[in-house]
Amino acid sequence: MDNQQIINELRVAYGMELETVQNYIAASVNLDGVRSDVIKKALAADIAEELGHAQTLAKRIKTIGGTVPGSFENKHSQDSLQPLEDTTDVVSVIKGVIAAEEGAMTQYNKIIKLCDGVDYVTQDMAITLLSGEEDHRREFIGFLTEYEKG
Repeated sequence: MDNQQIINELRVAYGMELETVQNYIAASVNLDGVRSDVIKKALAADIAEELGHAQTLAKRIKTIGGTVPGSFENKHSQDSLQPLEDTTDVVSVIKGVIAAEEGAMTQYNKIIKLCDGVDYVTQDMAITLLSGEEDHRREFIGFLTEYEKG
């Protein structure tokens, strides 16, 4: 297998992580209301972890012979996490976070399968990153359950 396929998928994941950081910053600042505080704090805490994911991906891209993309090369697609007109719509932000985490999980699963039997180091890294995304998703599913009740 050509490393270029793996590099391409790592670059996609890298762009997704950076987009998530940008959208989590926006949501953690833009949300208003008494019900938003827990979500704002959770997002603020996740920003550093998502940025760490991007840095891990960048290092791996370079290590296996790729070039880390600049901002012009990153494709953005997180429609569900764009800032909302209603800054008190906490449930929509939570659903957007869940969608972003599921998108990342899909991408990491793709990388894991692509690397199977070919690049165990990248595969191991993707498994570790996948685990973090699954944890974030589980946390926000719990938030969604509680916020939809209230």
